[in-house]
Amino acid sequence: MSQASEPSPPGPTPAATTSPRSARTRQIRLVGLIVVLAVLVAALVPIVLAMGPPTRDELLEKAGLKGKQQLVIGVKDDQPGISQHLANNVWKGFDVDIAYMIAGYLGFDHSQVRFLPIESEDRARRQARDNDGFVIVDLVIASYSINEKRKEEGAVFSAAYLHTEQSAITLKSFEGQVSSLEDLRGRTVCSLTTSTSIQRLGEAGATPVGRNRISECVQELYDGKVQAVTTDAAILAGFVTADQPGDDGQRFPVTLKNPKPLRHWDIGSSPQEKWGINVGPNEALLDLVDLALSESALDEENSTWENAYNANLRWQQGYNLPQPVAEQQQPEARKVKVRQWPWERIALPPPAYPGSSPVSARPVARAGWRGRGRRSSGC
Repeated sequence: MSQASEPSPPGPTPAATTSPRSARTRQIRLVGLIVVLAVLVAALVPIVLAMGPPTRDELLEKAGLKGKQQLVIGVKDDQPGISQHLANNVWKGFDVDIAYMIAGYLGFDHSQVRFLPIESEDRARRQARDNDGFVIVDLVIASYSINEKRKEEGAVFSAAYLHTEQSAITLKSFEGQVSSLEDLRGRTVCSLTTSTSIQRLGEAGATPVGRNRISECVQELYDGKVQAVTTDAAILAGFVTADQPGDDGQRFPVTLKNPKPLRHWDIGSSPQEKWGINVGPNEALLDLVDLALSESALDEENSTWENAYNANLRWQQGYNLPQPVAEQQQPEARKVKVRQWPWERIALPPPAYPGSSPVSARPVARAGWRGRGRRSSGC
């Protein structure tokens, strides 16, 4: 009878045994694969970067803003609530706050922003008054309505940052009703010389008078030289509420002589006015400005635009009924593609004026705004 064979001692089988040479071969292959991938990445990254959109930093370089110590912005100086030049070289108004918002996105703090007064006829060519004459400004933020004629004159507009509409004001003692420009037939009505409102006044049977500054029109209204003034509602509202207390108790000071109570008239079929920023022929700067507006419009944590609206325009509504002052929601901005790394977070600056409080929710746009989608008369 044969005896059972004893079991083999435990140990690795020949298939499970790895020789030192095999281990080294695998290590060499792994290192080789890593090297090949690294070479591919190094070769592809420049191609991807060249073909992809620029970064914000590259746009700043291309726009000529890197290393620039001052941003010069042309604004109005005679429009309460929009842009007014006050004592001690203080600038105040909605356009001023928007200017600070844009400047902050471009990398400039308040001390690096220089405001210069600009007349309506100079906005297309970006020429503003300086102590020594005229200079070309970087941006024009001056209640400047977007229209085709101005584009033909050389203006290059950003996306709209405010929607308003044309309206009219008279003295409160005015006899009659004004529900359309035709109701001003036979009356002398003042508007800005560069505005197409002048043409509309003539078509309505009124006698148009053109002036370079809307404050000149309002002064002539006070003096009885004209019976009405017409331009954008957001501009006229400031004159109606001049020296009236706002929500924070602050007032727009009266800078004209012999002011009288005014009445704001809703002229019904007026077209929508879309205010834009003239950036000139600098395409990179246009992209940056639209990026700033887009960040403001889309970032629900940012309320800079809403704070500017509340501080300068919203509180005026009660004094200007039945005329809406402006739409209470920031217009949709053009989307600009930029290359941004996942860890980057580009934030807009805080509100541009003291004493403002954050707004937790964005206001809803006014329903039934009549001017939506119609042509702009341009003020």
